[in-house]
Amino acid sequence: MTREDVFEGLKEIISGVKPRTDLTNVGFDSKLVSDLGIDSLSMLLLSLAAEHKFNMQFDNAAAPFETVGQVCDYIVAATK
Repeated sequence: MTREDVFEGLKEIISGVKPRTDLTNVGFDSKLVSDLGIDSLSMLLLSLAAEHKFNMQFDNAAAPFETVGQVCDYIVAATK
């Protein structure tokens, strides 16, 4: 699975978790909190949906994610 595939999948998940978020300008460098308004509940929902969609699990010991690209990179590495 490529980084771009994961990115498109994450955009779908974000649109489900935060339906009013404008995703037209979202990129790998977009910040989850300040750019997309992801709060702790939204992050939990996003994580659960990503685990289901990509058939992987997030490690609780992983550093917190700041950008969409960091989440994509983690998922790509976890699905290899």
